Amino acid sequence: MAEKIPTVLVVDDVEMNVMILEEILKDSYDIISAGNGKQALEVLHNARMLPKIILLDIFMPEMNGYEMLEILKADNSLKRIPVIFITTSDSESEALAAGAVDFISKPFLPEIVKLRVKNQIELKNYSDSLEEMVAEKTAEATSTLDNTLQALANIIEYRNLESGSHVKRTQFFCKALIDYFLEFDSIYADELRNLEPDVIVKSMALHDVGKIGIPDKILLKPGKLDAGEFEIMKTHTTVGKNIIEEMMRAVKDKDSIYLKHCRDIAWCHHERYDGKGYPRGLKGTDIPLSARIAALSDVYDALVCARVYKDAFPYDEAIKIIAEGRGTQFDPVITDAVIKLQEQFQRISQQNQ
Repeated sequence: MAEKIPTVLVVDDVEMNVMILEEILKDSYDIISAGNGKQALEVLHNARMLPKIILLDIFMPEMNGYEMLEILKADNSLKRIPVIFITTSDSESEALAAGAVDFISKPFLPEIVKLRVKNQIELKNYSDSLEEMVAEKTAEATSTLDNTLQALANIIEYRNLESGSHVKRTQFFCKALIDYFLEFDSIYADELRNLEPDVIVKSMALHDVGKIGIPDKILLKPGKLDAGEFEIMKTHTTVGKNIIEEMMRAVKDKDSIYLKHCRDIAWCHHERYDGKGYPRGLKGTDIPLSARIAALSDVYDALVCARVYKDAFPYDEAIKIIAEGRGTQFDPVITDAVIKLQEQFQRISQQNQ
C-alpha cells in the first residue's frame, strides 16, 4: 500500500499567498486552506485526519495567527501539530517566541519553503515514532507488572486456603461500585475520575499482600484469634504497605498511580469511617477513597464466603450487617451503593466461586 501523502494546512487571508504556497508544495503534499484563524479551527475540528503541519499567517482578520496558535496550544488534540509562521523579517523573533517551530518569510523562496516544511514534518514523524515506541514499552512494562502483582495476589490467596477467586470477586465488587458512582454522577464521581478508576480496580488485587508476613498458625487458625494473635494479624496492613513501597523503589516509579492505589488499599482497607479502625485510626474522608471502596468489597466477600474460622452468611444477612455499619464502620455513601447493588453483588459472588 502506498504511503499516504501528508496534508498541509495553509492559513492566510491573501488568496495569492495561498495559491503560491500550494503551487510550491503540491507535488509532495495535499494542501487544504483557510482564510483566517477562525476558519482554520473549523477546518481542523471537522477534519477526518489532522494535517501534519500548519503554515500560519500572523496578520489576518477575525482571528490572527497568534490568537489561533494560543488556542491550538490549549487543545490536547491539536497542540502537537507543528506550526510554521508566515511572517515578515521584522517579526521572526516574536513568531518563534509565540511557540512556532519555524517561520517562512515573504516573499516566498520555493526551495526554502520546501526544505522548512520537509524538515519539520520529518521531525514530527520522528517524534511520533519515539512516542509510539515509548508507549509500547510502557504497555509491556505495565502488563508485566500487572501479571506479577496478580500472581503474587494469587499466591497469597492459595496460602490462605482460598481458591484465588476472592481477589477476582473483590475486584468485580469494586468495579460495580465505581461504575455505579460514575454512571449516576455521585458525589464521588469527579474524585474517582481523577484517580483513574480502572487502576483502582486492578490495585484491589493486592489488598491482602501483607498477609505474606503473617505466620500460618495465625493465618490458618480455624477459630477466633485471641487478643495477641489479632494484634499480629493487624500488622498485615503495614506489612503490605511496606512491601508495595519496596516495589515502588525497585521499579523506580514512586509516582506510579497504580502502586499508590495498591499501597493505599493494602494499608487502609481496615480503617473505619468512625476512626476506630487500624492501623492508623483514620476517620471519614481522611481514609483514601480507594480504600473505603475496598473495605466494603472485602467485607462483603468475607461475609458471604466460608472461611477456616466461620461459615458463610446468607446474602440478605450480609447486607443487613453491612447496613448496620453505615456511618460507623463504613462510608455511608458507599454503604448505600452496596445496598442498592445487592442483587448484582450476589450474582458476582455466585458466578465466581
